[in-house]
Amino acid sequence: MSKTLPFTGSGVAIITPFDGLKTNYDELGKLIEYHIENNTDAIIICGTTGEASTMPDEEHLAAIKYTVEKAAGRITVIAGTGSNDTAHAIELSKKAEEYGVDGILSVTPYYNKTTQKGLIAHFTAIANAIKIPVILYNVPSRTGMSFAIDTLKELAKVENIVAIKEASGNISYMAKVAAEVPDLYIYSGNDDMIVPTLSLGGKGVISVVANILPKETHNICEYYFNGEVDKSRDLQLKMLDLINNLFIEVNPVPIKTAMNLLGFNAGNLRMPLVDMDNANLEKLKKSMTDFGMKLA
Repeated sequence: MSKTLPFTGSGVAIITPFDGLKTNYDELGKLIEYHIENNTDAIIICGTTGEASTMPDEEHLAAIKYTVEKAAGRITVIAGTGSNDTAHAIELSKKAEEYGVDGILSVTPYYNKTTQKGLIAHFTAIANAIKIPVILYNVPSRTGMSFAIDTLKELAKVENIVAIKEASGNISYMAKVAAEVPDLYIYSGNDDMIVPTLSLGGKGVISVVANILPKETHNICEYYFNGEVDKSRDLQLKMLDLINNLFIEVNPVPIKTAMNLLGFNAGNLRMPLVDMDNANLEKLKKSMTDFGMKLA
């Protein structure tokens, strides 16, 4: 395939640390350095895990700009710029390109949704407005819609639509994408399916668990790429209970909670997200200590 791949390996869907109603840039800077030091392969800023849906445009774009400047070319930066309003998605994407991101992540339209014909029009318009790589984001549990295989075939014809973050949790669907749309790279959008995705030719993961296990998530991919499939699988399975408990409530509630438990200053969640139920919190704590983590 001749398309430019933004990264291989572990891309962290980084949280946005908040201090009340503001982004905590000091902490965001520390997190960026933490990921560079711990072998994360890419930072995805302002995605679902980053609570972009409750960040006004000014704050959203400022976080992207800050991340690019702080990364300073040392790590790939992908910006979440999706919207259910095509014009809005184009505006965010053009700004992100102007700031110097290495690519964008763009989710299928949610709530108003669209037809498959509309998906082709929406993503083609976004891609044609910029020159940097576009990663499609398929997450039907959040958006209520998915890409048909024929739709992906059409979108793959667009030069800078290069990959898909596949978060349907449906391995059969992913296999069809791999078999029938060879001009799209695949990233796992599910931390419990990294190895299965790589086995189908996937190029890595856009990960939640990498916020707290950056080296391990990178290593799952690196082991696999180096032919150490048993080591990759065993690490995936070792992390499975913790991964499952990071999704015991809606993301990013558990991951942000976990980070605060580990002593990071992840800060507050933004409503409508609220603190974890106590029973679920205890399950999360147990899975963290069982993995060997020391809680602050």
